[in-house]
Formats: sequence, structure tokens, C-alpha cells
Amino acid sequence: MVFDKVSKIVVVPIYYLIHHNIIFGFIHKYLIKKFYYKNLRFNLDIDSIPIQNHSSFLFKTYEYNDRVLIERNITKKNKSIIIGGGIGFIPAIVHKYSKKKILIFEINKKILGNLEKNLKLNKCSYKLYNKNLSVKDKKLKKNFYLSKDFLASSSRIKTKSKIIVQNLDYRKVTSFNQFNTLVIDAEGDEEYYIRKIKFFKKIRYLFFELHFNIFNKNKINKIMRI
Repeated sequence: MVFDKVSKIVVVPIYYLIHHNIIFGFIHKYLIKKFYYKNLRFNLDIDSIPIQNHSSFLFKTYEYNDRVLIERNITKKNKSIIIGGGIGFIPAIVHKYSKKKILIFEINKKILGNLEKNLKLNKCSYKLYNKNLSVKDKKLKKNFYLSKDFLASSSRIKTKSKIIVQNLDYRKVTSFNQFNTLVIDAEGDEEYYIRKIKFFKKIRYLFFELHFNIFNKNKINKIMRI
């Protein structure tokens, strides 16, 4: 989780006590093992989950901001495309509230098996792509960097572990224009899709997050103006 200067003072003590606590993380990882949220259940068969991150599964603070936005705003009116599948948590919640088939793009091949298992476990109707959704780009491939924390895979934050992902132009995605909602959890690529949003003629609802370690306030203001 990334904070600005003001929120650090208030949130950081709570963050490390509950959301990012290695002791509670150990309890969850070895005693509880799965992530339970309401009537949803998720396997965590992923090597790149730091043990302290398991604390967020125990206290159900995992993807808290994203989850609240989705639960408050997604209804049967939404037919959603999701950039960044993760463990399937946000896709499963989107599916639960919309009751519609979802399209998911996840670039990290190492977590695909766990993701698909969770989508099936939670009875989601979905189509999953292990490709990078692109918008009229001539480049056939894109570089991403894997982190020790699977949540932080990004094209913006460089690490020693680089992967090359095949691009898939949105015009080649079957029934793309039948979807009206875009949910982006892309660790920095939010800017890319927002700048290209004019090409997505049918998108009417947009959910995304912006990180202070990637974008400064001026950049965030520019993105919001777009």
C-alpha cells in the first residue's frame, strides 16, 4: 500500500498493526490458509505473497479501497472488463454484483492457475486472457517487471525479473463493444488506458486506482482532467 504524506501519519500505524503484520500473516498462512470473504472463497497457491500480506486476508483489508468502490457501485447495469486479475477477488466481486460475464486480462502467467481455480470456485462466468490489452499500438510485445509481491507486477516499476507479454489489440477481442465498464488494477498502466479511453466507445463506467510512488500530484491532476 502506498500513502501520501498526510495519510501516513494516521494510517501507517494501523496499516502495520492489522493489514501488514507478520505475526498475523503467519497465523493466516499456516493455520487458515484460504481467504474467506462473505460467501466467496479464494485459494492462495501463489509463491510470491509475502507472509505479512496474509494479515490482510485475516482481517479482510485486502484490496479494501477497490472492494468498497465495487460493492457500492457495480450493479446489473455493468458488464465489465477487468485489467489485472490477481487472485480473482475483484473479478469475483464484480461478477457477484453484476451477474454478468466478465473479461479478465492478467499478464502474470505464474498466477493464472490460481486465478482460474478461484474464478471457477466462485462460479464466475468469464473469459481470461494472458495478454496485455492494447489500443492501436504497433508494438507486438510489452515489458513487465515481476515483484516479490505478486500484487506489484508493473510496467512502470523495474525489477530484476522482466517478462515479455504479447499485446492483444482491443479490436480483436470478441464482443469487446458489448462491455460498458472498465476496472483497472494495473500498477501504473491506469494512465495508459485513461489516455486511450476515447477509443472505448461503449465504456461508460471506469474504476481505477493511482499510486503516489508512480505518479506525483501534478501527474495525477492531469490524469483526472483527462
